[in-house]
Amino acid sequence: MKLGTFMMPNHPPHRSFAEGHDHDLNYLAFLDQIGFDEAWIGEHYTLPREPCPAPDLLVAQGLVVTKNMRISTGGYMLPYHHPAELAHRIVWLDHISKGRCYAGVGSSAIQTDWEMFDVDGVSGENRRMMEESLEIMLRYWTSDGPFEYKGKYWTARRPEQGFDDNYVYHITPYTKPHPQVAIAGFSPKSPTLNLCGRKGFIPLSFGFSNRFLPSHWDSVLEGANETGVEANRSRWRIGRDVYIAETDREAREKVKNGAIGEHYHKFWMPMLKHVGILDNVKHDPDVPDSDIDLDYIIDRCMFVGNPKTVEQRIADMVEVTGGCGGLLVNTFDHVDDVQGWHDSVGMLCKEIMPKFVDVGRAE
Repeated sequence: MKLGTFMMPNHPPHRSFAEGHDHDLNYLAFLDQIGFDEAWIGEHYTLPREPCPAPDLLVAQGLVVTKNMRISTGGYMLPYHHPAELAHRIVWLDHISKGRCYAGVGSSAIQTDWEMFDVDGVSGENRRMMEESLEIMLRYWTSDGPFEYKGKYWTARRPEQGFDDNYVYHITPYTKPHPQVAIAGFSPKSPTLNLCGRKGFIPLSFGFSNRFLPSHWDSVLEGANETGVEANRSRWRIGRDVYIAETDREAREKVKNGAIGEHYHKFWMPMLKHVGILDNVKHDPDVPDSDIDLDYIIDRCMFVGNPKTVEQRIADMVEVTGGCGGLLVNTFDHVDDVQGWHDSVGMLCKEIMPKFVDVGRAE
């Protein structure tokens, strides 16, 4: 099982953009040094606590400060980009990284982002736009001549050569036939993960507890069965909140009184209640909403504790899901707890993950 991180990136509203960006770059360099396999960078527009509207800028700089780790968008929100433009940006990263970037994409689930770009996410227009965008980008990456694509949302063309060979479509993928595409899924029986299965893409599975994770893989399998594509667990990544310290008590206190706890109190829990999806954190649907607090989430959803405790939590996830190809640690702002975070991911990388090295391997 590979080890990676998912960066929203997360920062409290008082953190300057430059300070947060520099913090993220330093952390990517550290993760590369200790042996992490990959990092994924998110994209949002109207979330002050996840203030990264251009993940490829962080990816590009991250490639300079790392040597081995894959760094990828996790991903571009496709409704907000013209696919002709984005197909070129992704391939450019593919070239300058010499194949060290995946192409992570998504449909966007943020209502205020929908409103800003005039996307009707309530009706599912965001997902339809994502699928059309992907079809167009794949045409660019795999075509061997001019084409015209007239879709519902975009018209795109690969043009004929101009009056001489100085004017021609020429930026084709470094990775053949194209960079591996990844799509994130969150909801139970996620339709975006079904699309991953249909296309053979990398599923990035996010959720608050183990309860819905089997349904995520079911979605991948259903999609794969529709098109006859192999569904390989080695491609499946699962994102979780992880914090390790020498004792369970210390780890819990660091989470409750640190950036993770602050983010849950000020962002995640109000959002879950407002949208009406507190059920996503429950280990049993009969648990009353009034029982859901940070202590419940630490106990039921996070991997928090000493190394043995966290090792058992990962083992429980593997048992429930049947195994996956990668664990992605959700990264939170830790400017105020750099040593604690470095110690946490260091123990995860060196002491715990070697015990899961054979989980999720391709057969």
